[in-house]
Parts: sequence; C-alpha cells; structure tokens
Amino acid sequence: MNGKPAVAGQKVVSGLDKVTVSGKSVRGTTQPKITVAVHKPRGLVCSNEDPHHAATVFDLLPREFSRFRFFCAGRLDLDSEGLVILTTDGDLAHRLMHPSNVVVKRYHVVLKAPFPAGRLGQLVRGVVIEGERLKVERAALINADAGGESTDLDVHMHHGRKREIRLLFQRLGHEVKRLRRYQIGALQLKGIPLRAGKVLSTKDISALFLNPRTPRARHEVCALTSGAETASADKLNED
Repeated sequence: MNGKPAVAGQKVVSGLDKVTVSGKSVRGTTQPKITVAVHKPRGLVCSNEDPHHAATVFDLLPREFSRFRFFCAGRLDLDSEGLVILTTDGDLAHRLMHPSNVVVKRYHVVLKAPFPAGRLGQLVRGVVIEGERLKVERAALINADAGGESTDLDVHMHHGRKREIRLLFQRLGHEVKRLRRYQIGALQLKGIPLRAGKVLSTKDISALFLNPRTPRARHEVCALTSGAETASADKLNED
C-alpha cells in the first residue's frame, strides 16, 4: 500500500491510500463525497479508533452516515473543543491539511493567568521546542483591562502540530484553561450546537479556503507576509 508492503489489520482510507496487487491497482467501493462540520466537546478524540478512549468525534455524525468511512481534516486534542471537519472526500482532506494551502484556523484561548500585551510578539515570533519553532500568525487580547492584560486571547494559525498552542503558551509560562476553535477559513462554528453537526454545501466548503479580514484590536500582533517579523496595532505595548 502506497508503495510499501501492507500489514494485517492495516486500514485503507479511500481517496488517500493507493493499493496495488501484483502491480495492478485495487479500487475500493466508491463513497459519496460528504463533508460535515461538527461542534466537538472536550473529552472526544479525533481518531477513528483509540485504545485509551472509546468516545470519538465520529460519534457526532448522524446515524445514517455510519456506513461511510470518514476521517478528520485537521484535529483537535482531547481537551480542546470547537469546529472540526469530517469528510469522506480524500482530495478535500488533502487540500485542507497540506501545508502548501494556507487554511487559517482561529481559536479563542482562555488562560489561567492574565497575559500582558507586551508579550504578544513572543507568540508570533515563536519558541523552539525539540528543534521545531512553534508560533501563531495573529495574537490579540480580548477585553483587556486598563493595564493591558487579559486571560482571553484570539489566536490565528494556518499550520499546526499536536497541542502546539498549548505547548507554546506553556513554554511562555501560561497554562491554557480552555481552547476553542471557532472558525476555519471563513466558515464559523456559530450556529452549530455543541455535539451537533452541519452537512456542508459546495459554498461552505469553498469558504474553508478563504481568509476574511479580522477587525483590528487595540492589543494585537500579526505576522507580516512581506517578510518583516511582526506588526503591532499598539506599538507602545511592544516597547
């Protein structure tokens, strides 16, 4: 499979995996292309099977979809919540997850202790953990107090490794209390109840690849596409 010998029990994902027998391609049963946006609660894993957690995000799919093979196009960890895309469309999943396609994901982060505006630049510049730089593309304080601090932040990123946001804040000395993904591209979580889902139309799917402009915040730092490191909406807070 995919140019390597298959092993017993190995699963094949339609549309992503290529299976050959004696040099000839083996085609599986064609599935309808279905894409669902679900509102994941904390406590569910984004995996088809997990020996340590019986409850998965796929439990949120309507019962009539149980005969189809879905997979996550961008996961959230066990303790995080919010917008997750489940699809039977392998090509779409590849487009959403491939780093060459800039798919912006937006998060509401709640910390246990207030974060100062003067340190927002550290989130965008990033930190190196195990040889890999973890960073975000935008960080902004939500409802900052008079001293320019808040426990709530709006964070945007278009890449991402497992638990990257949590690890980034942890390295900067802040523990994440709650992490909620509220938007992917231009598709919002708003209107999808907790543990419910919405079958996406062609227009909805196209929205996943858009990046609408975000209203400027008083305390924010954003990465610049020009190659400069960061730009701040409040330069005084960076001094």
